[in-house]
Amino acid sequence: MSGQARARDRAAWQTIDSGQLLLIATAGLFVIVAIAEVAAVGLRQPDVAVIFGVLIALGELFRMVMPGNREVAPIASAGAMGYALLVGVGPEGAAPDAPLGVVAAGHSALQVVAVTAAGMLVGSLPHVAVGRSARPDAMARRLFTVAVVALCFRPLLSLHLPWQLLLAVMCFVVVLSCFTDMLIAAMIRAEAVRARFGIALRDEVDAKMALCAATSATAMLIAVATTAMGEAALLIFTVPILVTQFAFRRYAGIRATYLQTVRALSRVTEVGGYVEAGHSHRVSRLAVAMGRELGMSEEELLELEYAALMHDIGQLSLGDPIPGGATVLASPAEQRRIAELGAEVIKQTGVLDRVAHIVQLSSHPYRTGREPSGDDGQRPIPPPLAGRIIKVANAYDDLVGDSADRDRGAAVLERLRLDSASEYDPTVVEALSRVVDRGPRQ
Repeated sequence: MSGQARARDRAAWQTIDSGQLLLIATAGLFVIVAIAEVAAVGLRQPDVAVIFGVLIALGELFRMVMPGNREVAPIASAGAMGYALLVGVGPEGAAPDAPLGVVAAGHSALQVVAVTAAGMLVGSLPHVAVGRSARPDAMARRLFTVAVVALCFRPLLSLHLPWQLLLAVMCFVVVLSCFTDMLIAAMIRAEAVRARFGIALRDEVDAKMALCAATSATAMLIAVATTAMGEAALLIFTVPILVTQFAFRRYAGIRATYLQTVRALSRVTEVGGYVEAGHSHRVSRLAVAMGRELGMSEEELLELEYAALMHDIGQLSLGDPIPGGATVLASPAEQRRIAELGAEVIKQTGVLDRVAHIVQLSSHPYRTGREPSGDDGQRPIPPPLAGRIIKVANAYDDLVGDSADRDRGAAVLERLRLDSASEYDPTVVEALSRVVDRGPRQ
């Protein structure tokens, strides 16, 4: 292996935080114990295990990345959970006195873990072969979720429960697995992006609830239908989750296209010499970090990122560019004119009206306009939080640029604090201070 390759491998592992390492280690321990158990007692119903293993491998082959850089494999997850919930295969595998059938001596929970791990490994090999890097934390979380279903459900089969109660237990277990998956994902995400855990959990629920419901319902359908109909049910009841996956893939593609388009537009001002190179990117990174610090949701952060990338696009209307593109040095009237013209450009897209509104108000002072109040009859109306964040982030980067001088950054922060009485939101300025103190910007 070359030195560059070793350096890339070290860099990849250095990006994995302690929570991810703990999850990967726990999943790895599950796999080791599962393989040892299967090796000791043998593989029960090997034909069924192979069928479900192939389904899991195909699901891993067609995995996808959702907005927020979330890797999911709905078909693999549904197949693995279906195998964990399986009570029999066709009428011949069922007890004669149970409508759905209860397998007397079926596969164990650890066999489910072993088959799932094998299927995931096989399905990942084509990705590795074409150079797509593995996501061990995402794979470990999917395996851990399946292990929760298997360990909670498989031991109950020996109790010979009535089929109505068995269905209720299935529902409870899959809901528990969904909650477990979202909880673990939120804990890892909160540490990775330095977001509040409550906000991270809400984002995970919003992003994955629909897909989790579809995956869980398909898993139950696979388990029940395979018990009643045999292996043919796998082909029939995998189709709905396949259609759902294509719908989510298209949605994720549209989101990615929007962001790529916005990033391309944001570079127009740089190419034209209106702002310094990298300004829009730096303001965007600062703004998103500040938004997380202030507890904004993922959807709000996406709009904030769009607005921060395009906040200077109104400068294209200027006959003479502002020196260095530093709008913080322009007059208030000129700042508002640039913001309003930029907002008009953004509105022409027809789909980013809220982003245009943020850009339009991002030049307004913190204390601007007034509304009725019970005390003196009026009180200040601040611009929306996203606009206040962009105003502070833009001012900071206009005055600091790409400099890594911490003394210069501290002096600019102090200047912004002095102007916080009217121009900048003091809460936002302090959020910027915490973001800057955590390390250099990238």
